[in-house]
Amino acid sequence: MQKLVSDLMLELRELDTRIAAFDREFAELSRTDETMRSLLSIPGVGVINATAIGTAIGDGSAFAKARDFAEWLGLVPCQVTTRGKPRLVGITKRGSSYLRIY
Repeated sequence: MQKLVSDLMLELRELDTRIAAFDREFAELSRTDETMRSLLSIPGVGVINATAIGTAIGDGSAFAKARDFAEWLGLVPCQVTTRGKPRLVGITKRGSSYLRIY
């Protein structure tokens, strides 16, 4: 039993080392990329969120306004306008579900 537990502890330490290496890589990437630096200035957005969003949408020029980005993520209902009258048609769940988790 001691051998098994010591093997598991060794594996856990190796995983911690790998995770720390990935964290350093993400932090370096977010410091060098302008888009990710600007995302980091938003309260509540950390290194992992900034790298995920930055790689998914780039500079964000595909979205005319912030609501369009939130709609793409599936966080707000989709808005359809006919004859000048806006109508909400439901949450679309488009985009990356990975981004909605964090």
